[in-house]
Amino acid sequence: MKTHISLPTRDLSASVAFYRTLLDSPPAKHYDDYALFVAERPGLELALAPSSHARPDPSAHFGIAVEDADAVNKAVARLQSAGLPVDVETEKICCYARQSKVWSTDPDGRRWEVYYVIEETEQAMDTDSPCCANDTGANSPRNCCA
Repeated sequence: MKTHISLPTRDLSASVAFYRTLLDSPPAKHYDDYALFVAERPGLELALAPSSHARPDPSAHFGIAVEDADAVNKAVARLQSAGLPVDVETEKICCYARQSKVWSTDPDGRRWEVYYVIEETEQAMDTDSPCCANDTGANSPRNCCA
């Protein structure tokens, strides 16, 4: 089973470069007006199409759960090597779980996290956690655990 997501983008080339890095995979299809990523890990089909009306919801975010902290570290290295800004959180409590994660933002402003759950907790988040920070790295008033 795979999840299919279709996202509009103002800059298809920049979005393809971002998602190639995030998913560590080239697109299965790439045309001037469409790109499709098909990934097994995670089970995802991600379609991108140009639209001058692409306006992501700033309170939303997307995530890719990985199996271990090494996969998070590899994502950090890929994103940084591509020159993309990242926010790294190590063993922080967020959404009732101790997690290590990396955040990055696609060219249209969508926040993505690659994360590993170390353990479940009874605490919602660390008081000093940048959990679900906005793209400037500042704490966001939104509740990303909702």
